[in-house]
Amino acid sequence: MVETPSYEATKKLGDVEIRRYPQLFLATAKGDADLFGLLFRYISGANKGSSKISMTAPVITPEEISMTSPVVTDANSMSFIVPSKYTRETIPEPTDPHVTINEQPARSLAVLRFSGLARSDTVEKKKKVLLETLRRNNMEPRGDVIVMRYNPPFTPWFLRRNEVAVEVNI
Repeated sequence: MVETPSYEATKKLGDVEIRRYPQLFLATAKGDADLFGLLFRYISGANKGSSKISMTAPVITPEEISMTSPVVTDANSMSFIVPSKYTRETIPEPTDPHVTINEQPARSLAVLRFSGLARSDTVEKKKKVLLETLRRNNMEPRGDVIVMRYNPPFTPWFLRRNEVAVEVNI
C-alpha cells in the first residue's frame, strides 16, 4: 500500500467533499525532456545520498498520462509528492538540475470521487458536476481542475479510484 496525503474533510456538498490538505513537498521536473523519467530516476536514487524514495498516490494531473505515478503536472513540469516522513531539511537533494524541490502550502480542495477509467469524456462530465456544485453553493474555484488517479495501470478498470478537484477558499 502506498502513502496518500492526509487531509481533513471539512464539509460535504452532496457528492463533493471539501478537504483541507497540509503542506506538501514536491520534487518537480521542468523542461522538454522525459519528465516522468527524470522523476523516476530521482526517486530511484539519482539524488545526493543515492536514497530510494517510496512511491505515493495519487497521480495529480490536468491531462491523462500513460503510467500511474505520484505526480502533479502542467504543460512543462511534472511533480512527485514527497512522502510525509521527509522535512525540508531531510528531502534528498536532486542531482539533475532539471529536478527541484518545491513546497505546496496547505490548501483546501473541493473533490468529487468516481470509479472506473479516467477518460477525457468522463473527466469532463465530472468536472462539470464539480464546478456546478460549487456554483450552486456560492463557492469560487481557484485555478484549474485537476485529476487525481490512485491506482497503477494494471488495476482492473472497475476497481480504480479517481477524483477531480479544484482549490477553493474556505
